[in-house]
Formats: sequence, structure tokens, C-alpha cells
Amino acid sequence: MQGYDATYAAWRADPEGYWREAARGIDWERAPAAIFDPKAGVYGRWFPDARLNTCHNALDRHVAAGRGAQPALHYDSPVTGRSRSFTYDELLARVAKLAGALAARGIAAGDRVVIYLPMVPEAAIAMLACARLGAVHSVVFGGFAAAELAARIADARPKLVISASCGIEPGRVVAYKPLLDAAIGLSPHKPDHCLILRRPELDCTLTPGRDEDLLEAEAAATPHPCVPVAATDPLYILYTSGTTGKPKGVVRDNGGHAVALHNSMRMLYGLGAGDVMFTASDVGWVVGHSYIVYAPLLAGATTVLYEGKPVGTPDASAFWRVCAQYRVTAMFTAPTAMRAIKREDPEGRLMAGHDLSALQALFLAGERCDPPTAEWAAGLLRRPVIDHWWQTETGWAITGNFRGLGLFEPRFGSGGKPSPGYEVAALDDAGQPQPPGETGTLAIRLPMPPGCLPTLWQADDRCREAYLEAFPGWYNTSDAGVIDADGYVSVMSRTDDIINVAGHRLSTGAMEEVLAGHPDVAECAVLGVKDSLKGQVPLGLVVLKSGVARPEADLARELVALVRERIGPVAAFKDAKVVTRLPKTRSGKILRATLRKIADGESYAVPPTIDDPAILEEMQASLGR
Repeated sequence: MQGYDATYAAWRADPEGYWREAARGIDWERAPAAIFDPKAGVYGRWFPDARLNTCHNALDRHVAAGRGAQPALHYDSPVTGRSRSFTYDELLARVAKLAGALAARGIAAGDRVVIYLPMVPEAAIAMLACARLGAVHSVVFGGFAAAELAARIADARPKLVISASCGIEPGRVVAYKPLLDAAIGLSPHKPDHCLILRRPELDCTLTPGRDEDLLEAEAAATPHPCVPVAATDPLYILYTSGTTGKPKGVVRDNGGHAVALHNSMRMLYGLGAGDVMFTASDVGWVVGHSYIVYAPLLAGATTVLYEGKPVGTPDASAFWRVCAQYRVTAMFTAPTAMRAIKREDPEGRLMAGHDLSALQALFLAGERCDPPTAEWAAGLLRRPVIDHWWQTETGWAITGNFRGLGLFEPRFGSGGKPSPGYEVAALDDAGQPQPPGETGTLAIRLPMPPGCLPTLWQADDRCREAYLEAFPGWYNTSDAGVIDADGYVSVMSRTDDIINVAGHRLSTGAMEEVLAGHPDVAECAVLGVKDSLKGQVPLGLVVLKSGVARPEADLARELVALVRERIGPVAAFKDAKVVTRLPKTRSGKILRATLRKIADGESYAVPPTIDDPAILEEMQASLGR
């Protein structure tokens, strides 16, 4: 591939030509003659006249090309002590049989299937089986509360649910079947069938007339061939939190998704057939959809599906052990995972003894990576550490650094430069691009590239209102950040994390970067809390590195001095508190909005994505609320 500058310029000069060329990497039943229809859908549709099958592109074509004996998926589960590898031949056989089982129960193209599973091979097999039939899967994070699962069942209206008897967390077993039963009871829509994976750690009772054993149903089925669908037909619905309390069903179409993800594997990650990608996420999140399941298989690579944690299963060497054992080429995880490893093993001693010679790069996404953590990882690994920025709605990177185009100079704290396909600007409140270095709302000029959401599930108007109305002609990311004179994009915070201190608009992310640079701080969050004089003032919450113990007042003085030195007195940063941990989602994002409500003494709802609800009581005690 050409270098970054030339490739980005080629896309700008001829967007349709760029994506026409990218589409040649995909097998089509009917290749696209039209590349983009600006009059279709909410903002236009990609490959409107084409037909394909995503499962064929992920599995069948690689087997046909002679790579059936190559590993397709390594399952590694330190929480159960089990592991297994699947070749492309073996994975295709499982997927075709499960597709047959679904078809025998009335599932056809366009029908919805909710998947509520832990990180087991059957999660990926179920997703691909739905894609094989042209059915629409909606994966719900395993262990989600019954009310949240019920809301998704009510909105997607699935004919069938695939679930498990339980999930395994470090030190505990989470019973899924009672949560599923309660959710179906709460939902006005009832699925016709449930297929249940019965795990040896905790069995369950099947509901007569509705539930069947998943593996028995699969074993008895006849393998089903791929069903071609329109490129614009939905592949999946992935729900993300909505400000109204009703989840937003982000839709991903088949054609644009396959083209964009296949293109991203070589361009962004520098990976192709035979390489091994370890994405330490969950299939319940967009990262798991894109880079555990679909993109590696579309590229003919090998993917690692890991059922465990970065620390505690058994210790902070877990990721390095996986990289060594499976000869991982590139690893992708969230900054919070690196911070957890850094906190437990700041010197990197647990990395010793693991052969990481195959590892070529570490990619980070999910939230902005603070520069000290990126620098720490780069220093230990002596390999590129690449922060890149994207969202559930986009499905692949808005910005990054591009191994397939020749890496440019990294700048820790920045998510890199825009991917070909995205024109990004920092807009002021009037929708005008800000000059370099000025904070604004980061927005993407329409149309969005292939792979991004074409709409929300059965909610075109809600899609326009949520993303397109604030800045006509632009998609509003609701992320705040800056673009420097060289085109590097830095995402500092969500727009609701920009605080107003006596009329000055300040980024909490910039202050967090300063706090994270203190040698005793493992991770941190800065909140804007109410102040009768200045409107808002920042409050820092810090978690200390393992083994560090010191007077809180002394540390607070040092942190206040650091912020005053590096940002200035205008930040009005005068208070920092030490906490034992920060509340996070299961994907590792800090729940800043909930923390802000606790600090302001406001009522709040327990977020459905929270990893451990008990921590909120700790935060109330720590913040004196």
C-alpha cells in the first residue's frame, strides 16, 4: 500500500474510487456497480446494488483457498482452565451446523437473534451462524441485568435467544439462566425458542416448550449453506446507552462492514492471512464484534478469544502469557487494562520469561490513553504502542496510526491522524471549524464511510436527532478534542466532560493527563463539581500504584502544584482525593457522569454496564455524600 499521506489524498480526490478498490478484497454474489447512493437512507448508502454473505467471506472462502487447516480461533480461558483451537475447517463445520439448527427453528434472513453468552467459542459461532443465514444478531453483554436484557429483547423482537447456564468471573460464577428467564418475563415480546449452552461450572433447568440444549441442537442439525443478502441489509444490532434511558440500537450493514473491516486489517493493523490478533475485549462490545470475530476472519488471520482478565487470572502476566503461547502478531486492548497491569507490576517483572518475539505492536482504544501509560508500555515492550479512536457507531477507527501505510511519528496523548474515509474537524458551538490547537466538538463530515452506522434500529428520526442535527452536514461524535497543525487528533473527553470554571472552558482530560504523570498515581479521574462561585471546579480522584502508601494531604498538594504548573491557575484545581478504585463499565471506561452526580449530591441510577455496583457506595463515602 502507498504511504499515509498519498493514500489519504487519493481518498479525498476520489472517495468512490477508493472504496471501489477496497471492495475488490471481498467476495460478492453480485459485485457493486454503484458505490454510493447519496439519496438513500439517513445520509446515503454504500454498495446499494450489491449482494454478498458475510459468513462466506469470513470462513468459506478461506477454506476454498486451501487454508482450512490454518488455525482460525484460539479459545483461552484461565477462569475455567480450558483452552481449544479451531481450524478454519473446524470453525466452518460448527457454524454451518448451528446455522442449520437455527433454520430448523424458523430463523431466516432478516429475523433477529439475541445472543447472551460469556466469552466462549459458541459466542463467535452463533454470530457467524446468524450471518450465514442473513439473520440479524444482537449480542448483549453476558451477565447484563434482567431489566436491561429485557429492554433489548423488547426492541429487537428476536425469534430466538442463544444463552448459557452461566458465566465465570474471577472468584465467582454468574448464573445467566435466571437473568434470562426474568428478562423474558419482563419483556412484552417473547422469543419462540431459547438455545442454552450448559456449562459444567453451573448447570440449569430448561423451560419446557421453549428451551433446548444448544450443543444437542447443533449436533442434530444439517449443515446450512450461506444465504446471500443485500449489502444494505443489516448484519447486526448493537445497543449502546441512550440519553433518554432507552438503549440505541446501532445498525451495521453487511456490505460496508465487510469492506471497511477487511480494509482496516491491512491498513491500520498491518495484519493479513496467517497473522495472529489478540483483542482483549468482549464480544458484547463493538471492539469484540469488529476485532475478535469479524475483521481477523475476513482477513484470513487467526483470532484469540480470551475468557479472563488482565490481572487476577492469575496475575498481571496473563496477557503476556497469551501473546507468547499463541505467537500473537498484534494485541489490542483498552488503556484501563494497561493501567491495571502497570499498577500491579510497574517494573514489568512479570513480562520476563514470556517470549514476545512474534509481537509487533500494541493497539489501544476504548478511551483516551494517558501519555504516561502509553510511554510505560512502549518502554517495556520496545514496540509501537498505538492509541486510536473510534466509537460503537463507527465500527472501526476514525483516527489512528497505520502499520500498513508506514507508521508516522507517534505522539502519546493523541489518537493519531484521520483514517482514509474520514474528514474530521473540531467545531465550535456555531459549527465552524476551530483553528489548530483549539478545543471543539469533534465531528465527521458526511457521508460517513462504509462500516459506520447507516441508522439506528427502526429509528431513522432518532438517528438524525442524536448525531446529525447539531451540526448540519456533520456527524457529531460528542467527543471534545483538538486537532493540531500537523493533523494529529487528540480526544480529551466527552463533550459533557468539558467543564466551565468561571467562564473558562476546560478539558477534564487535560487535567487527568497531568495527574497520571505523577509517579505514585496508577489511574485517575477529574470531575467538574458544582461551585456556588465559579459554577464548576475540578475534583481529582486518584488510585495509587500497588504498594504506595503516603499521606493524602501531601499527595494532594503535589497534584495541585502539578496542575497549576502545567495548565495554570485558570484550572482552579485545588482538591484531590485518594480512592481505592474507580467505578467502571465492564469494557473499562470510567463512569465519570455517575461520579459527577455523586460528587454533586444528586440522585443517580446504577448504570447497567457497571462492573461492580458495590463500588458506588464506596464512592459516596469517599466523596462525603
